[in-house]
Amino acid sequence: MKILVYGAGAVGGYIGGRLTQVGHDVTFIMREVSADAIREQGLTISEAEQSVKVHPTLSTSIAQTFMDLEVPFDLIILGMKAYDLKEAIDHLVAFCPEPPPILTLQNGIGVERPLVEQFGADNLIIGALTTPVSKTTNSQILVERADRGLTIAHAIKGTNIKAWDKMLNEAGVPTEALPDYQSMKWSKAFLNIVGNATSAIVNRPPGVIYKSDNLFDLEKRMLRETLAVMKAYKIKVIDLPGSPATKLASGVRRAPNIILKPILTNVVSKGRGDKMPSFQIDLMAGRGKTEVIYHNGAIAKAGRARNIPTPVNTALTNILVGLARKELDWREYDGKPGKLLAEVKRFEK
Repeated sequence: MKILVYGAGAVGGYIGGRLTQVGHDVTFIMREVSADAIREQGLTISEAEQSVKVHPTLSTSIAQTFMDLEVPFDLIILGMKAYDLKEAIDHLVAFCPEPPPILTLQNGIGVERPLVEQFGADNLIIGALTTPVSKTTNSQILVERADRGLTIAHAIKGTNIKAWDKMLNEAGVPTEALPDYQSMKWSKAFLNIVGNATSAIVNRPPGVIYKSDNLFDLEKRMLRETLAVMKAYKIKVIDLPGSPATKLASGVRRAPNIILKPILTNVVSKGRGDKMPSFQIDLMAGRGKTEVIYHNGAIAKAGRARNIPTPVNTALTNILVGLARKELDWREYDGKPGKLLAEVKRFEK
């Protein structure tokens, strides 16, 4: 199968690399520095004690990719960050206005809507990856946990996607096809927001955050708001590969802090340990963008539409967006949970 991976960072590189490994004709569109490194050294994917080196076709220009294309692609995989998706759609409109099936791998709630609006839902497969992967160098990808995987669902409920499920599993990407992408994406966001925005704002690892009773309570209120919104929209919490979201949701709803805190701390330690979360990494990179608007921000927006109060999610979103755009001074929050808690209290009034 001829496949284009547009946005071949850690996630796109991992899935595209695995597909290359089993013989698919895969083209990566990526930054020049990464392309140069892979041309010279190949792309190495390391998992547990095993490493494999693959040599996909590389491009640094989507325009050139389609101008040089002799045989159409059978699948396009979009692996960029959610905030870069609009630019990718613009490029596809310009150079591939009638694309083949698209597999979108962005984290966040509602990120698939622009794709549906532009290209229709018929050929859209929506994915959620729980396997933590990272780029250790421009030509090396590390699979940090082997006990997780990828879930996929079609944009149109009930559409058969067994062929894509089979292809990915055969490539060594543990994949499960699900019937409902909304439950999948909301459950993934429910897991993603744990120890993410709070940790980024205070600029401390999630493990440190969860040692504070006040910040733990803040996280609990954030998660309870999210569950209230999901209930209002009749969106079911489901388990994802290696990620028991239903157990977490049950604990957040019912368990006293003495029981819930070890559960949440375990989720954080298994998912990230002392690593900084993605929102903080974006802040450190100074990109001026943050995916919080597709997580806490999307939860708050959905809550407002159903008159569900979401002051914690709203506050975390506003503060993090302000920090990313340098409208707020990060030094005022760095290592100062009291400042964050005071700001959240303003939104709760």
